[in-house]
Amino acid sequence: MLALDMTSLSVQGTTLEDVFRQKLGYPLWSATPVDKDPEAIISAHLAFLRAGVDVITTSTYQAAYRTYEIAGYSREDAKRLMLEAVKLAIEAKRRYLQEIGQNGGTDAEPSRRVKIALSLGPYGGTLSPAQEFNGFYPPPFGPASSGAFESNVFSDTEEGLKQLSMAIEALEEFHYERLEVFAENREVWDEIDFVAFETVPLRREITGIRRAVAKLQKTKGLEQVARSGASEVNTMKRWWISTVYPDGRYPEMKPEGGQATVAEVAEAALLGEDERLSVPWGFGINCTSPEFLPPLLQEARDVARRSWELHGVKPWLVLYPNGGDVYNPETHSWLGQREGVSGWATHLCAAVMDNARDGVWGGIAVGGCCKTGPDEISELRNELRNQFE
Repeated sequence: MLALDMTSLSVQGTTLEDVFRQKLGYPLWSATPVDKDPEAIISAHLAFLRAGVDVITTSTYQAAYRTYEIAGYSREDAKRLMLEAVKLAIEAKRRYLQEIGQNGGTDAEPSRRVKIALSLGPYGGTLSPAQEFNGFYPPPFGPASSGAFESNVFSDTEEGLKQLSMAIEALEEFHYERLEVFAENREVWDEIDFVAFETVPLRREITGIRRAVAKLQKTKGLEQVARSGASEVNTMKRWWISTVYPDGRYPEMKPEGGQATVAEVAEAALLGEDERLSVPWGFGINCTSPEFLPPLLQEARDVARRSWELHGVKPWLVLYPNGGDVYNPETHSWLGQREGVSGWATHLCAAVMDNARDGVWGGIAVGGCCKTGPDEISELRNELRNQFE
């Protein structure tokens, strides 16, 4: 039996579509029912809690002033609905804890500490078609397209470096603006346990996120995240940056050719001692087919070890692959599974065990992203229980 802190988590966007028959899509996706059918969101949270998850993620992945404006909402309505999405998660947690108490749960069940993660997708998630899987951002967030050729990286010139700096500032502001909505409302902020920056396809966006968190800490007087134990008053929430690897590769191109490696991505997330960069509690991979995880995680572990040596604490690994289906950003739809992808829970459990043995992670948060639902989570928990409990 392996000894490691383990947390299970869920993402409910495609479950709202597949199980609860919600019509989502651009521009708000999983945030759409917050205003139109809030009980559907509570029901989805409850379905995952009953399947055994420890962490439920809020329906705020694509929620931003920009997306609400496109959907026809005012700025004040946008803020109200972003906060309401967290309140729906709080209500689902309340109902679940009441439910297991009323049903005479075992001693273990009531002691479960259900947690809430604030889901914040990348800037690319607000675009149409969505760009979180390729990182083709418009100026000032990315380079201008040139004819049929698209690039997501600035040139390695003086002008390109200047544009890169401006892009990082723009991404910092985008993420800070959303963070502030939640942090300035104490009733909501106190109920949040984690902040999840998800499906991030570009290193410059990673830098922008780290700067945004550092700015929030400074403006709100928040200390660096307490990596072990619960968040406390005046302490930044535990937060992670989760990255994406369509076809097993990071989307970001490099000026000299090729694409950024997972080691370079992990370095952008975990290393660096610049005072403008906050250090995340965890590093993750989400919405990536499970078949690609083993080699990616091998590279990430080497950087995690360096982060441990630099900062004196072990980062957590946050791992929630998709179900192996292929996403079409043009139609906002999921196609069939990749050929040969099967045994989702078994493959994911094997990846978890491999990383648990290495000893460089402070713990592992594991779950499912798109096209995984309560049934898959239940199967995963059974697989993990056989190995860890």
